[in-house]
Amino acid sequence: MQGHYVEDAGKYYRLQETSWDALLMRQELYGYLSEVTRKNPAIGDSLPCAPEAPIENQEVWAAGVTYYRSRSARIEESKDAGGGDFYDRVYLADRPELFFKATSHRVAGPNGKVRIRKDATWTVPEPELTLLINSKAKIIGYTIGNDMSSRDIEGANPLYLPQAKVYDGSCALGPGILIAQEPLALTTRISIEILRGTNMEFSASCSLADMKRDPVTLVEYLFRDNSFPRGCFLLTGTGIVPPDTFTLHSNDEIRITIASIGTLINEVA
Repeated sequence: MQGHYVEDAGKYYRLQETSWDALLMRQELYGYLSEVTRKNPAIGDSLPCAPEAPIENQEVWAAGVTYYRSRSARIEESKDAGGGDFYDRVYLADRPELFFKATSHRVAGPNGKVRIRKDATWTVPEPELTLLINSKAKIIGYTIGNDMSSRDIEGANPLYLPQAKVYDGSCALGPGILIAQEPLALTTRISIEILRGTNMEFSASCSLADMKRDPVTLVEYLFRDNSFPRGCFLLTGTGIVPPDTFTLHSNDEIRITIASIGTLINEVA
């Protein structure tokens, strides 16, 4: 492990913990990190090493159809398979769509490589606010997630969702975790840029105000009859979907930004 650091007011401080598991087991993480920055000298104003994916033995889960834009896209992609009306029902229902997304070995970190399935012909990134949740079902932090999706596979039949969503390199997290006591403002914007060489192939943004589901409610459903001894991550869905004519290519660069968290950059393998 490279070691872990906390940033406060532009200064970095070294943490004792050598694993994410040990760090996330602290039930009062915000208070602990505040003590670290108050009692210890800063090591400087830049990280001494490249950041890694902020995950060890946590599971990654995801919520779907939490934005109207994703509802519309999934209805359109699956209409020929007869599954279009399912997504409208999920959007309107009390119970959200929740699905398993990744284990740590499937997750890329900052500047790591995400992948396109070899048997997919239509793949897009999905930029998402991602919740860090401790074992007590409390949201303790936020990061950026990239939920790579094979739209042609899912569109062929909604039952193919696990194959469209879960594979090696299907997820990215980072660049770090914002530990916060209060929810992010609804005005918070999520933006994405996709570069192909020097060309901007796609860019868009949305705000958290566009999300139909409340993050606290998503967490409550996720923890129903489910336990996460080392905590977990929950991707909260996307409000940005590229046009149907777009698919990712190898070597594309994906940049997802949430101002209060940073920018997650990944290249497509």
